[in-house]
Amino acid sequence: MIEPGEALAAIGMLPDVEIDPGPAAIQLARLDASGSDWHAASEHLSVLARDAVAVGAVMSGRSQEARIGALAGLIHAHHGYRGDIEHYDDLDNANLVKVIERRRGLPVALGVLWLHCIRAAGWDGHGIDFPGHFLVALVAGSDRGADGRHDSGTATRHSRQQRRMLIDPFGNGASIGSVQLLSMLPQSGGEDIPLQPGMTRAMATRDVLLRLQRNLVQRRLLAGDLKAALRSLEGMLLIAPDVMSSWLDAAELNHGLGRVSEARNCLERVVDKVPGSDAARHAQARLDAWRRSGD
Repeated sequence: MIEPGEALAAIGMLPDVEIDPGPAAIQLARLDASGSDWHAASEHLSVLARDAVAVGAVMSGRSQEARIGALAGLIHAHHGYRGDIEHYDDLDNANLVKVIERRRGLPVALGVLWLHCIRAAGWDGHGIDFPGHFLVALVAGSDRGADGRHDSGTATRHSRQQRRMLIDPFGNGASIGSVQLLSMLPQSGGEDIPLQPGMTRAMATRDVLLRLQRNLVQRRLLAGDLKAALRSLEGMLLIAPDVMSSWLDAAELNHGLGRVSEARNCLERVVDKVPGSDAARHAQARLDAWRRSGD
């Protein structure tokens, strides 16, 4: 049996377009729920994919609204998934194995299931890095041919963003427009934050997985469990080894746990990988500070 670390390291070497977020999130979940039945969760993903293939065949040529409705019926009505409003901060809501067992989770966890189904249906979609509330986009005219390519040809990211509908996976697949987006925005200093174009930017699949895993890291840090937070963070390092901010975070966590050699290795990696960058300067400053303090 392949260990989760090996599987995640292999995912880390894949081009983003080849990553299926569902199976990848299962491997991340194995790091945090080693005793759970991840095989059953993987089998359920296969069931979802099979059902989504059938939906894709039936809905070929139909409108985006109809397609979204069909997938919402599959994911939420048929399989019973919903957002966990009552226990939003529960760690299980960010672990896909537990989400599948409980049929509830965070927006990004449910969004992973939506992206998995959209992919299986043969359509094009992506995550939306909206502040405080993950969303999914279904792209118009996104049927794929037998070779996996779009029948309508390759479009630019800009044109794709102009021809998409936004979906709230936490809200049972409801379609989201500008009015709903405004209501979802957090407040700053008691004042509403204005809606800005960059708030609905498309996310790479790898970034969706990082956002999912970051929920576990942050919640464990708040609970003061540095060891578990580091374990979750190590999953991020494996699937996205070029994200230097994660190595900086890993250095601090290792240092906090007294693992000085591992902390130094993390910082030295940043200095070597991105010399002259802000991240490298920060890493070098931390190395120098630790050296002066005798660490």
